Amino acid sequence: MKSILLIGLGRFGCRMAKKFRELKHDVLAIDNDEQRVNEALDFVTSAQIADATSESFIRSLGVRDFDLCVVAIGDDFQSSLETTSLLKEHGARFVLSRASRGVQAKFLLRNGADDVIYPERQAADWAAMRYSSDHIFDYVKLSPEYSIYEIAIPGEWLGKTIMELAVRQRYNVNVLGIRRGAQGEELEPMPRPDHCFQKDERVLVLGNDRDMQRLLRQ
Repeated sequence: MKSILLIGLGRFGCRMAKKFRELKHDVLAIDNDEQRVNEALDFVTSAQIADATSESFIRSLGVRDFDLCVVAIGDDFQSSLETTSLLKEHGARFVLSRASRGVQAKFLLRNGADDVIYPERQAADWAAMRYSSDHIFDYVKLSPEYSIYEIAIPGEWLGKTIMELAVRQRYNVNVLGIRRGAQGEELEPMPRPDHCFQKDERVLVLGNDRDMQRLLRQ
């Protein structure tokens, strides 16, 4: 269990707070909007109405006692920048700040953020990739060049085994799992080499994006 300070209870901040609690972490949420704070009380450990750009308030929190501090302010970059800087000045171990543009990320990193998250950009990238092909169901970027894709079984794979197709040698991708069911709810991780691909399945593959695009065009 981690102790998490989350500042900013907009849609993004609320979603993060709910997920942290689902993962059984302690969450102290801060926002200057009373309604947002009251609504968050159902899914955080505790919440306070406060201005996070106040140095005296940040000092009073004892931020060095938190494992993670998240600055999820999305509608006021100046406040996000000031809050990030204050958290680090007062000893925060790790500060994760939200940015919407690259220039914001640069300022946040220079002023104390240990890492930056781009929810809008990341969602846009995912959606563009997901809907660029009728055969992609999900997509996880691992590096600038490599990703995990959940795709429909390519036509030429149907009725054949992983070994018979020589997937890794021929396509330069690795098969990580097989999903079945209308929503892909059943997962078979690391299928055996003699697994025979069926029409109602999806396959999870890891590979270089260029190799994956070639595979999807077949």
